[in-house]
Amino acid sequence: MASVLPRFLPQSGYDPVNAKKRARSILRALRRAYPQARTSLTYTDPFQLLVATILSAQSTDETVNRVTPVLFERYPTAEALASANPTDVEKIIYPTGFFRQKTKSIVGSARTIVEEFDGEVPLTIEELTRLPGVARKTANVVIANVCPEAEGIFVDTHIRRVSQRLALTAQNDPVKIERDLMDLLPRSAWIDVPHSMILLGRGPCDARNPDHAGCPLLRWCPTGQGSPVASIKRGSPGGTDRRPRSARRTRE
Repeated sequence: MASVLPRFLPQSGYDPVNAKKRARSILRALRRAYPQARTSLTYTDPFQLLVATILSAQSTDETVNRVTPVLFERYPTAEALASANPTDVEKIIYPTGFFRQKTKSIVGSARTIVEEFDGEVPLTIEELTRLPGVARKTANVVIANVCPEAEGIFVDTHIRRVSQRLALTAQNDPVKIERDLMDLLPRSAWIDVPHSMILLGRGPCDARNPDHAGCPLLRWCPTGQGSPVASIKRGSPGGTDRRPRSARRTRE
């Protein structure tokens, strides 16, 4: 069976040598545009972040942030959630979608945390992925936001799209994209870069209507450089050297 070509890879394709050359400039531009980028999920401890991240699947952070205060007021600890009535939990998290499966995941994770980890959320990918409903992406999100150093780079739909448009990967599979990004970027960037890419994906790098003119990475983006906007910018003195105003104003 033929592999599916990455949807957002530019016509110029993927060149690993060229990607490596551009990676440091891309990293600097992301850090300038989105300094100290972190998750927009609201939490006070690793347990709350874990639950919120599970609930965020196929939902929005805004919806999750409306639901979790009620959930955590009633079930403030892993012990409390582990003994919860699933029907009661379902009613609370219903707005996030897929509420039955998510209830199984968060209650099951809470029970495993209590039974196998003495009530404390484990903070390694190997241990986190032993929890029900926790795959590598969720584990990476938790670690990236509560630990001083990341084990990997989480990849969601925004990061996949941005990475492909930047020609930093020719992969579709999140695990393979993660490996490509880990090879390109220093470990010190594994925390802030994915969060920055999410903000870029929610802003100028929209799936349907990318705003190349407002993109802080236009100068190093093969997709943007192939757009009519780039031709206009190249004709303006210092056009691609200036940081776009829209990038400064994009909020998490």
